[in-house]
Amino acid sequence: MSVRVMIDHRKNGDPALRHPEKAHRPDNPIARKPDWIRVRAPSHPTYHETRKLMRDNKLVTVCEEAACPNIGECWSQRHATMMIMGEICTRACAFCNVTTGLPHALDPDEPERVADAVARLGLRHVVITSVDRDDLADGGAQHFARVIGAIRASAPDTTIEILTPDFLRKPGALEVVVRARPDVFNHNLETVPRLYPGIRPGARYYQSLRLLDDAKRLDPSIFTKSGLMLGLGEERAEILQVMDDLRIADVDFITLGQYLQPTVKHAAVARFVTPDEFADYAAMARVKGFLQVSSSPLTRSSYHADSDFAELRAAREQRLRTERGAMESM
Repeated sequence: MSVRVMIDHRKNGDPALRHPEKAHRPDNPIARKPDWIRVRAPSHPTYHETRKLMRDNKLVTVCEEAACPNIGECWSQRHATMMIMGEICTRACAFCNVTTGLPHALDPDEPERVADAVARLGLRHVVITSVDRDDLADGGAQHFARVIGAIRASAPDTTIEILTPDFLRKPGALEVVVRARPDVFNHNLETVPRLYPGIRPGARYYQSLRLLDDAKRLDPSIFTKSGLMLGLGEERAEILQVMDDLRIADVDFITLGQYLQPTVKHAAVARFVTPDEFADYAAMARVKGFLQVSSSPLTRSSYHADSDFAELRAAREQRLRTERGAMESM
């Protein structure tokens, strides 16, 4: 029997201050999960070692803040997605478990602490994400660049994947991040355009799509990546249209995973998408030309990111060889 740890984030029956903007919402009962979605509670010794390292370096991880179901597996393999710029987000997305509120000032020592943890963990590939920082003039772009630079200095062989906010109304921010030369630029669309007003009200679908398109335009050598949560009420045709939009933006890698409701104050799960449906979407994505696809109920943006990056790089090399061969045979 497998067990998933669920954090309700309430105290004495009242909504906790973690999500004050959701306190007025009616409760959405949390649906019982099907067998294919349940995971074991963390118990491996390496999990506790990884957790201690994060605490010792005073680091925040999206694994914890977003209540990721894969934390036991990933931390047991010394994989962790580090969340920079604090643990308080300026947005109030209906799906997200990260605290909403007024963030603290940036910590100037954070880039070095992140780089130290990457080196001590011996990571081949690291994923760096952040909260939204609409309060900052550049949305935190320069801080991303400093973190990338610090990792390059302390762990030069580690490949770097960043998962950024949308930098809405932050002109020049994307250029700062791209100039820092991450190996993978990831920004999640999260859901289909029709559901944005209720699920991602502070964001704009076409701004997010344009961000991915501009990142590839600014540096075609950077791999671009995006992901969707399924089970929020989207239709199949809408998912396929998002895939087409991403391919028009020349996005290399798509991830598809099941939305899981963090607390009773978050958006309800409309349905649990079956593993067979995820496999079907994976097949469709490959037909549409994505270099890499990860599609399963437990897929998350950074799940198996290290092995996925190796496959992504190999897929690009194979495509380039195929294209060169076709040109030479003409």
